[in-house]
Amino acid sequence: GVLFWGAFNTAMEYTNREAFCIGCHEMQENVYVEYQNTVHYSNRSGVRATCPDCHVPKEWGPKMIRKIQASNEVLHKILGTIDTPEKFNKKRHELAQHEWDRMKNFLVQGSLINFADTSRRQILVSKNIADKLEINVNDKVILAFIRDQQQIKKRFEVVGIYNTGLEEYDRRFCLVDISQIRDVLGWSPNQAQGMEIILDDIQDMDAITDYIYYEILPDTYYAETIRNKFPSIFEWLNLQDINEKIIMILMVVVAIINMITVLLILILERTRMIGTLKSLGMTSWSIRKIFIYNAGYIIAFGLLIGNILGLGIAYLQKTTGLIKLDEANYYLDTAPIDIPWLTVVGLNIGVLMLTLVFLILPTMLVTRITPVKVLRFE
Repeated sequence: GVLFWGAFNTAMEYTNREAFCIGCHEMQENVYVEYQNTVHYSNRSGVRATCPDCHVPKEWGPKMIRKIQASNEVLHKILGTIDTPEKFNKKRHELAQHEWDRMKNFLVQGSLINFADTSRRQILVSKNIADKLEINVNDKVILAFIRDQQQIKKRFEVVGIYNTGLEEYDRRFCLVDISQIRDVLGWSPNQAQGMEIILDDIQDMDAITDYIYYEILPDTYYAETIRNKFPSIFEWLNLQDINEKIIMILMVVVAIINMITVLLILILERTRMIGTLKSLGMTSWSIRKIFIYNAGYIIAFGLLIGNILGLGIAYLQKTTGLIKLDEANYYLDTAPIDIPWLTVVGLNIGVLMLTLVFLILPTMLVTRITPVKVLRFE
């Protein structure tokens, strides 16, 4: 088992190397050439961001999911889907569309923007804005833009309505093709008002923001984190983290007290049995282990029932959104659920071991029971 795990982990780490990523000519002659002309490859700080830094999650679970998804790329390597620059450029739009496909999870009505259709101006609005303006899919809306202190009005067609569940976001943003904005405001093809960078690990947010601001952007631009942009949301999340820790500590303390009580009752009920075993030569520690094993069985059985109920309810909420929230107070319309399996397993093992450690102390009552006092009434 140890050898298998070591070999498996070594193989995973090997596939995370940049040399492995550009091992096929599709990557080396297309993406890697473009990458060498970016600040990711060469910059003032001398720090180079390689392929796995951006495209491979750090957590073990998401990393395995990404590896499984990447196995599909092996098939396209065999089929020669993008084995020439012409095929690669032809696929660019489709590859970019994958990011938009993630938006389908939040689509309530209509469809996403069709970037290939340049004959009409399309807009995606949030349910929050649609309800306030009383508009639906296929309705026409007039948007006013300011250019050179002049008001410019353009008509857009509502092709879809989305709802992320984040009121702070939904009440502020509509989505359109950036080429439409560039056309109205007279921007060049490489101009944009802002860019959003999505990280694999939120813990890197401050460091990467400082790196972008000081090492990449010119003096006329600035970078800010989403925590600075929406501070109220993160203050609310931090409050939930505190509540989570307090509830977790209280539950563990209650579990330990309950198990100590149960164990003491078991010992008192089995006093005669303890005296008999001691008279037959059994040591106190051997008898204590019997009670600890029984307590472990009770804890494990309780954890099993609790996991079935808890994870079942969590899965039901994740798939159906059964529990609704007030967006005005919680920023979300439904209670979000994420099930990190490694955390769940670690929590179960941690609770089991911690409770058993605390149960060693009450089993010391066994050492105070003597065969003479117990058996003299027999």
